[in-house]
Amino acid sequence: MTLKSTDTTAIKPEERELARKVLEQTTLETELTERELRTANLRAELGAFERRYLHFVGSRYAELDELKAQIAEQLAAEQPGNDRAQQAAHDARARANETKSAAGERAETAPRAFEASPEMKRLYRTVAKRIHPDLTSDREDRAKRQLLMSQANEAYERGDEMQLAKILTEYEHSPEAVQGEGSGAELVRVIRRISQMRGRLAEMEAELQELLRSDLFQLKSRLDEAQQFGRDVLQEMVAKVDEQIEQARLRLAKPKAGGYQTL
Repeated sequence: MTLKSTDTTAIKPEERELARKVLEQTTLETELTERELRTANLRAELGAFERRYLHFVGSRYAELDELKAQIAEQLAAEQPGNDRAQQAAHDARARANETKSAAGERAETAPRAFEASPEMKRLYRTVAKRIHPDLTSDREDRAKRQLLMSQANEAYERGDEMQLAKILTEYEHSPEAVQGEGSGAELVRVIRRISQMRGRLAEMEAELQELLRSDLFQLKSRLDEAQQFGRDVLQEMVAKVDEQIEQARLRLAKPKAGGYQTL
C-alpha cells in the first residue's frame, strides 16, 4: 500500500513575500527611527541654543535698542522742526519694539543647553518605532499616532523621560495596537507601511537639511567651534553689548543738544 505524501508545512507564496516585506519594513523602521531621533535632537539643540542666545544676548540687544530709541526720541523732542530727527526717532522706536518682541521676556534663570541621555535616546527610539504615524494605514489610528508623536517630540525637547514612558505605555495598551490576522491582508498593510515610510524618510531628510542650512545652526556651529579653542563667544558678545549699553546710558543721561547725531 502506497501512502500519499502531504506537506502541510509548505510556505504559501504570499507568506514568503510577506516575510520578505516584513524584513524590508524592519530595516526601514530602524532607518526612520534614527532619522527621527537625529532630527528631534537637532531641533531640541537649536531650540535650547536659541533660548540661551535670547536670554544672554537677545535681551541685551533689546535693552540697547530701547536706549537708542529713547536717545533718538529725546533728540527729536529737542528739534521738533528737524524731519530727519523725527524719522530717526520713529525708526528707532520701531526697531526697539521689534527687538523686544523677538527677545521676549528674560527669564530669571539661564536656560540650559540641551543634551539627551543615552536612556532618553533609547526610549525615544522605542516610542518612534511603535507609534510613528507612518507605520499605520488606518485613518483613526494615524490621527491618534500623530498627536502622540507630537507629544513625544515635546517631551523629548523638555527632557521629560517620564512623559515619554507614559506615552509609550498608554499606546501599547490601546485597542489600536492590536494587529489584524491573515497573511494576505497583512501583506497589503506592510506594503503600504513601506510606501509611507519611504515618503516620510524623504520628508525627514528635507527637514533635516533645512535645519542644517538655517542661520541659527550656522551661528551655533561657529560658537561651538570657537569653544573648542577655549573661546566663549557668547560671553564675548554679551560683554560687547554691555559696553554699548553703558555708553548709551551715559549718552542718554547727558544728551548733546543742538544737532542730530546718528546712533
